[in-house]
Amino acid sequence: MNWIILIIAGLFEVAFASCLGKAKETSGSEMYYWYAGFLVTMTISMLLLIKATQTLPIGTAYAVWTGIGAVGTALMGMFFFKDPVSFWRIFFIATLIGSVVGLKSVSH
Repeated sequence: MNWIILIIAGLFEVAFASCLGKAKETSGSEMYYWYAGFLVTMTISMLLLIKATQTLPIGTAYAVWTGIGAVGTALMGMFFFKDPVSFWRIFFIATLIGSVVGLKSVSH
């Protein structure tokens, strides 16, 4: 169950990074709504990470959490924020996914 909580925490990390990206693209009151979304999703992500680390090793949990956030944020950037897409970006994202899966498979 804590692995599911950790995955959800990682998805909220993607959400808070995406909120920062949207806040950068907007102005006025809309910008403040995105910053509010950032604060809410960051808080949820951190609380879920804390919950997951109660039974999972901290090093593994943090690496998986940041891996999900990094991969998800990179993909969000490519799909929604017009970040460049190249062979090497995709290659290293795939390498990161492999590393996260590897950490999960060797953890008890």
